[in-house]
Formats: sequence, structure tokens, C-alpha cells
Amino acid sequence: MSIQALREEMEQLIHLHDGLLELSAAKTQVLVENNVEELNRIVHKEASLVRQVTECERRRMEAIDRFLISKGFHPTPAITVSEVIRLIFRMEDKQAVQHLQQGLADRLEKLKRLNEQNRQLIEQSLGYLNLSLDLVIGPPEDDTVYRNPHQQNAAGYRNRFYDNRV
Repeated sequence: MSIQALREEMEQLIHLHDGLLELSAAKTQVLVENNVEELNRIVHKEASLVRQVTECERRRMEAIDRFLISKGFHPTPAITVSEVIRLIFRMEDKQAVQHLQQGLADRLEKLKRLNEQNRQLIEQSLGYLNLSLDLVIGPPEDDTVYRNPHQQNAAGYRNRFYDNRV
């Protein structure tokens, strides 16, 4: 069997990861602008792309299994693309799969960096929101859990006011 099916699936994975990269970059801008509606739209698109990546990855593994069987090997889920490359004899196919593997690895690294940046932006936003809430309603009091319920103070009223507002 030719290695063409593997190449096609890897090309599709690269295409899907390019889409994820675009969405991650857009998500960074949306997080900076604090545009929640657009963020939701991007997250839904990302979820769709991730499902497609999962399906494409399944097909890639099937293509590898078929290739291994055609070469007389027993398929195993633990085999890597690097190990498959060693089994490819045609230099053109070997170089093409190596190129695709490197392209996919590069995109995954970029995606990892963008996701880390977005995670930090989200953490900063949550920290700012927590600070804003603390300024508005006051910091949470640790001893309220252990206080006698009959001994209410202003903090209890302040929390009750906030609960009513929410």
C-alpha cells in the first residue's frame, strides 16, 4: 500500500491546525478587547475544529495501521510517525512525510505558545475581576464560616446585598 493516505491525513491535520492557529490569534485579540460574545463564537469554532482534528487523527492512525500491515508488521497504537518514516523505502515519500511531520510539529509548538499566552490573559482578567469584586464588596472573611449565625455584622449584610444584586 502506498503511503499516500498517511500523507493526505497529515496534510489535512496541518490545514486544521492552521485554522486553530488563526482562531487562537483571534482569541488573543478578543481577550485583550474583552469581547465576550466574539470569544464565545471563537470557542465554538475551536471546539468544531478540535472534533475534526480528533477524527483526522483517527484516520491517520488507520492509515498507519494499513501501511504497517502492507509491510508485514503488526499495527500498534504506540508507533510514532518517526518510526513509520524508517519503514518507508521511497525517498520521495520519506522526505514528504518528514516535511509534513516537521510542519505539523511547528504548528503544534506555535499553538502551544498561543494557548499559553491566552491562558495568561484569562488569568489576568480573572485576577482583575477578583480585585474589582473585592473593592466593591470587600474581601471575603475567613472567619465567617466559624462565626455564630446570631452574631451578624456589617459584612454579613454586605454579602447579603451582593447576593441580592446578583
